[in-house]
Amino acid sequence: MEYLQQSNYLPVLVIGVVVGYLSGLLGKGGSAISTPALQIFAGVNPFFALASPLPASISSTLSATAVYSREKLFNKRVVVLGAAFGVPATILGSWCSSYLPGKTLMIMTALFIVTLGGSLLYSYLRHKGASVETPVNSNDIKASQIVGAALFIGFLSGLLANAGGILFSTFFIRRLKMPIKQALACAVILSAVLSVPGAITHWCLGHIDWNIALLLSLTAFPASYLGARTAVKMKTPLLEKLFAGTLVVFGLYDIFFTLWK
Repeated sequence: MEYLQQSNYLPVLVIGVVVGYLSGLLGKGGSAISTPALQIFAGVNPFFALASPLPASISSTLSATAVYSREKLFNKRVVVLGAAFGVPATILGSWCSSYLPGKTLMIMTALFIVTLGGSLLYSYLRHKGASVETPVNSNDIKASQIVGAALFIGFLSGLLANAGGILFSTFFIRRLKMPIKQALACAVILSAVLSVPGAITHWCLGHIDWNIALLLSLTAFPASYLGARTAVKMKTPLLEKLFAGTLVVFGLYDIFFTLWK
Protein backbone atom coordinates (compact mmCIF):
# COMPACT_ATOMS: atom_id res chain seq x y z
CA MET A 1 0.00 0.00 0.00
CA GLU A 2 1.23 3.50 -0.88
CA TYR A 3 2.17 5.77 2.00
CA LEU A 4 1.34 9.48 2.31
CA GLN A 5 3.27 11.82 0.01
CA GLN A 6 4.81 15.06 1.33
CA SER A 7 2.66 17.09 -1.08
CA ASN A 8 -0.41 15.97 0.89
CA TYR A 9 0.86 16.95 4.35
CA LEU A 10 -1.00 20.29 4.43
CA PRO A 11 -4.49 18.80 3.77
CA VAL A 12 -3.89 16.28 6.57
CA LEU A 13 -2.92 19.06 9.00
CA VAL A 14 -6.08 21.00 8.12
CA ILE A 15 -8.21 17.88 8.55
CA GLY A 16 -6.63 17.46 11.99
CA VAL A 17 -7.78 20.94 13.04
CA VAL A 18 -11.39 20.35 11.96
CA VAL A 19 -11.59 16.83 13.37
CA GLY A 20 -9.90 17.81 16.62
CA TYR A 21 -12.23 20.73 17.29
CA LEU A 22 -15.34 18.66 16.61
CA SER A 23 -13.90 15.85 18.73
CA GLY A 24 -13.71 18.08 21.79
CA LEU A 25 -17.00 19.83 21.06
CA LEU A 26 -19.09 16.71 20.46
CA GLY A 27 -17.34 14.00 22.50
CA LYS A 28 -16.19 11.89 19.56
CA GLY A 29 -12.99 10.57 18.06
CA GLY A 30 -13.60 12.04 14.62
CA SER A 31 -13.36 9.01 12.33
CA ALA A 32 -16.72 9.81 10.74
CA ILE A 33 -15.11 12.89 9.21
CA SER A 34 -11.42 12.03 8.97
CA THR A 35 -11.72 8.74 7.05
CA PRO A 36 -13.59 10.12 4.02
CA ALA A 37 -11.78 13.48 4.21
CA LEU A 38 -8.37 11.78 4.05
CA GLN A 39 -9.41 9.88 0.94
CA ILE A 40 -11.01 12.86 -0.82
CA PHE A 41 -8.60 15.68 0.02
CA ALA A 42 -5.30 13.87 0.67
CA GLY A 43 -5.61 10.87 -1.66
CA VAL A 44 -4.97 8.42 1.19
CA ASN A 45 -5.33 4.66 0.65
CA PRO A 46 -8.70 3.44 2.06
CA PHE A 47 -7.09 1.06 4.57
CA PHE A 48 -4.80 3.79 5.92
CA ALA A 49 -7.63 6.36 5.90
CA LEU A 50 -9.77 4.03 8.01
CA ALA A 51 -7.31 3.23 10.80
CA SER A 52 -4.60 5.93 10.77
CA PRO A 53 -6.82 8.49 12.58
CA LEU A 54 -7.07 6.19 15.63
CA PRO A 55 -3.76 7.29 17.27
CA ALA A 56 -4.82 10.91 16.74
CA SER A 57 -8.14 10.09 18.40
CA ILE A 58 -6.23 9.10 21.53
CA SER A 59 -4.42 12.43 21.78
CA SER A 60 -7.42 14.59 20.84
CA THR A 61 -9.83 12.89 23.24
CA LEU A 62 -7.31 13.04 26.08
CA SER A 63 -6.93 16.76 25.43
CA ALA A 64 -10.71 17.21 25.68
CA THR A 65 -10.81 14.98 28.78
CA ALA A 66 -8.57 17.46 30.60
CA VAL A 67 -11.22 20.15 30.10
CA TYR A 68 -14.21 18.00 31.09
CA SER A 69 -12.42 16.68 34.20
CA ARG A 70 -12.17 20.18 35.64
CA GLU A 71 -15.95 20.50 35.31
CA LYS A 72 -16.45 17.24 37.30
CA LEU A 73 -18.84 15.83 34.71
CA PHE A 74 -17.63 12.22 34.66
CA ASN A 75 -19.71 9.33 35.98
CA LYS A 76 -17.05 6.92 37.28
CA ARG A 77 -19.27 3.84 37.17
CA VAL A 78 -20.18 4.42 33.54
CA VAL A 79 -16.56 5.03 32.55
CA VAL A 80 -15.13 2.03 34.44
CA LEU A 81 -17.74 -0.49 33.26
CA GLY A 82 -17.70 0.92 29.73
CA ALA A 83 -13.93 0.59 29.51
CA ALA A 84 -13.78 -2.85 31.16
CA PHE A 85 -16.16 -4.42 28.64
CA GLY A 86 -15.57 -2.11 25.71
CA VAL A 87 -11.83 -2.77 25.41
CA PRO A 88 -12.00 -6.56 24.77
CA ALA A 89 -14.95 -6.01 22.42
CA THR A 90 -12.90 -3.44 20.49
CA ILE A 91 -9.99 -5.86 20.12
CA LEU A 92 -12.32 -8.57 18.81
CA GLY A 93 -13.93 -6.16 16.36
CA SER A 94 -10.54 -4.95 15.13
CA TRP A 95 -9.40 -8.49 14.35
CA CYS A 96 -12.67 -9.23 12.55
CA SER A 97 -12.22 -6.15 10.34
CA SER A 98 -9.78 -8.05 8.12
CA TYR A 99 -12.32 -10.77 7.36
CA LEU A 100 -15.65 -8.96 7.02
CA PRO A 101 -16.76 -6.58 4.24
CA GLY A 102 -17.35 -3.28 5.98
CA LYS A 103 -19.29 -1.29 3.35
CA THR A 104 -22.76 -2.57 4.26
CA LEU A 105 -22.00 -2.29 7.98
CA MET A 106 -20.82 1.31 7.56
CA ILE A 107 -24.04 2.23 5.75
CA MET A 108 -26.18 0.54 8.41
CA THR A 109 -24.27 2.34 11.17
CA ALA A 110 -24.66 5.67 9.37
CA LEU A 111 -28.40 5.10 8.94
CA PHE A 112 -28.62 4.29 12.65
CA ILE A 113 -26.80 7.53 13.51
CA VAL A 114 -29.07 9.58 11.21
CA THR A 115 -32.14 8.06 12.87
CA LEU A 116 -30.82 8.80 16.36
CA GLY A 117 -29.85 12.33 15.40
CA GLY A 118 -33.24 13.02 13.84
CA SER A 119 -35.02 11.64 16.89
CA LEU A 120 -32.94 13.75 19.27
CA LEU A 121 -33.34 16.88 17.16
CA TYR A 122 -37.12 16.43 17.04
CA SER A 123 -37.21 15.91 20.79
CA TYR A 124 -35.08 18.99 21.50
CA LEU A 125 -37.09 21.21 19.16
CA ARG A 126 -40.39 19.94 20.54
CA HIS A 127 -39.53 20.54 24.19
CA LYS A 128 -38.65 24.21 24.43
CA GLY A 129 -38.51 24.28 28.21
CA ALA A 130 -35.44 24.11 30.41
CA SER A 131 -32.93 21.41 29.55
CA VAL A 132 -31.82 18.81 32.08
CA GLU A 133 -28.67 20.02 33.85
CA THR A 134 -28.39 17.72 36.90
CA PRO A 135 -25.81 14.92 36.37
CA VAL A 136 -27.10 11.35 36.58
CA ASN A 137 -26.14 9.53 39.79
CA SER A 138 -24.33 6.18 39.51
CA ASN A 139 -26.98 4.47 41.64
CA ASP A 140 -29.63 5.30 39.04
CA ILE A 141 -27.85 3.38 36.28
CA LYS A 142 -28.18 -0.37 35.73
CA ALA A 143 -24.86 -2.13 35.18
CA SER A 144 -26.44 -4.39 32.55
CA GLN A 145 -27.25 -1.36 30.39
CA ILE A 146 -23.66 -0.14 30.41
CA VAL A 147 -22.19 -3.61 29.83
CA GLY A 148 -24.49 -4.32 26.89
CA ALA A 149 -23.77 -0.96 25.28
CA ALA A 150 -20.02 -1.29 25.84
CA LEU A 151 -19.90 -4.73 24.21
CA PHE A 152 -21.93 -3.63 21.18
CA ILE A 153 -20.30 -0.23 20.67
CA GLY A 154 -16.82 -1.57 21.42
CA PHE A 155 -17.14 -4.34 18.84
CA LEU A 156 -18.52 -1.94 16.23
CA SER A 157 -15.76 0.56 17.00
CA GLY A 158 -13.06 -2.03 16.41
CA LEU A 159 -14.72 -3.29 13.25
CA LEU A 160 -15.03 0.20 11.73
CA ALA A 161 -11.77 1.57 13.22
CA ASN A 162 -13.42 4.43 15.10
CA ALA A 163 -13.55 5.51 18.72
CA GLY A 164 -17.29 5.06 19.28
CA GLY A 165 -17.84 8.51 20.74
CA ILE A 166 -21.02 9.32 18.82
CA LEU A 167 -22.67 6.02 19.72
CA PHE A 168 -21.67 6.27 23.40
CA SER A 169 -22.86 9.85 23.81
CA THR A 170 -26.16 9.15 22.06
CA PHE A 171 -26.74 6.07 24.22
CA PHE A 172 -26.01 8.04 27.39
CA ILE A 173 -28.49 10.74 26.38
CA ARG A 174 -31.29 8.47 25.17
CA ARG A 175 -31.09 5.48 27.49
CA LEU A 176 -29.38 6.77 30.63
CA LYS A 177 -31.07 10.20 30.46
CA MET A 178 -27.82 12.04 31.06
CA PRO A 179 -27.62 15.80 30.48
CA ILE A 180 -25.69 16.38 27.28
CA LYS A 181 -22.52 17.78 28.84
CA GLN A 182 -22.16 14.79 31.16
CA ALA A 183 -22.85 12.45 28.22
CA LEU A 184 -20.16 14.10 26.11
CA ALA A 185 -17.67 14.00 28.99
CA CYS A 186 -18.18 10.25 29.56
CA ALA A 187 -18.13 9.56 25.82
CA VAL A 188 -14.89 11.42 25.22
CA ILE A 189 -12.94 9.53 27.90
CA LEU A 190 -14.32 6.18 26.69
CA SER A 191 -13.32 7.16 23.16
CA ALA A 192 -9.77 7.72 24.39
CA VAL A 193 -9.67 4.35 26.17
CA LEU A 194 -11.16 2.35 23.30
CA SER A 195 -8.89 4.01 20.75
CA VAL A 196 -5.82 2.44 22.38
CA PRO A 197 -6.56 -1.28 21.77
CA GLY A 198 -8.09 -0.42 18.41
CA ALA A 199 -4.98 1.45 17.31
CA ILE A 200 -2.62 -1.29 18.53
CA THR A 201 -4.58 -4.06 16.81
CA HIS A 202 -4.89 -2.19 13.51
CA TRP A 203 -1.16 -1.34 13.72
CA CYS A 204 -0.37 -5.05 14.03
CA LEU A 205 -2.56 -5.66 10.97
CA GLY A 206 -0.58 -3.05 9.00
CA HIS A 207 -3.48 -0.61 8.63
CA ILE A 208 -1.78 2.53 10.05
CA ASP A 209 0.41 5.06 8.23
CA TRP A 210 2.24 6.79 11.08
CA ASN A 211 2.97 9.89 8.99
CA ILE A 212 -0.78 10.48 8.81
CA ALA A 213 -1.28 9.64 12.48
CA LEU A 214 1.42 12.07 13.65
CA LEU A 215 0.29 14.90 11.38
CA LEU A 216 -3.32 14.55 12.53
CA SER A 217 -2.23 14.46 16.19
CA LEU A 218 -0.14 17.61 15.75
CA THR A 219 -3.16 19.80 15.01
CA ALA A 220 -5.98 17.73 16.53
CA PHE A 221 -4.58 17.92 20.08
CA PRO A 222 -4.85 21.72 20.60
CA ALA A 223 -8.01 21.97 18.48
CA SER A 224 -9.76 19.36 20.63
CA TYR A 225 -8.97 21.34 23.76
CA LEU A 226 -10.59 24.42 22.22
CA GLY A 227 -13.61 22.37 21.17
CA ALA A 228 -14.14 21.06 24.68
CA ARG A 229 -13.79 24.56 26.13
CA THR A 230 -16.48 25.72 23.71
CA ALA A 231 -18.78 22.87 24.75
CA VAL A 232 -18.61 23.51 28.50
CA LYS A 233 -19.27 27.23 28.01
CA MET A 234 -22.05 26.81 25.44
CA LYS A 235 -25.66 27.05 26.60
CA THR A 236 -27.15 23.57 26.95
CA PRO A 237 -30.14 24.00 24.57
CA LEU A 238 -27.85 25.20 21.78
CA LEU A 239 -25.36 22.38 22.39
CA GLU A 240 -28.19 19.82 22.31
CA LYS A 241 -29.46 21.01 18.93
CA LEU A 242 -25.94 21.27 17.54
CA PHE A 243 -25.13 17.73 18.64
CA ALA A 244 -28.33 16.24 17.19
CA GLY A 245 -28.00 18.15 13.92
CA THR A 246 -24.38 17.08 13.56
CA LEU A 247 -25.37 13.42 13.94
CA VAL A 248 -27.73 13.77 10.99
CA VAL A 249 -25.13 15.57 8.85
CA PHE A 250 -22.33 13.11 9.67
CA GLY A 251 -24.58 10.12 9.06
CA LEU A 252 -25.75 11.39 5.66
CA TYR A 253 -22.18 12.32 4.77
CA ASP A 254 -20.96 8.81 5.57
CA ILE A 255 -23.79 7.19 3.58
CA PHE A 256 -23.08 9.37 0.54
CA PHE A 257 -19.34 8.77 0.68
CA THR A 258 -19.65 5.01 1.23
CA LEU A 259 -22.01 4.64 -1.73
CA TRP A 260 -19.98 7.00 -3.90
CA LYS A 261 -16.52 5.51 -3.46
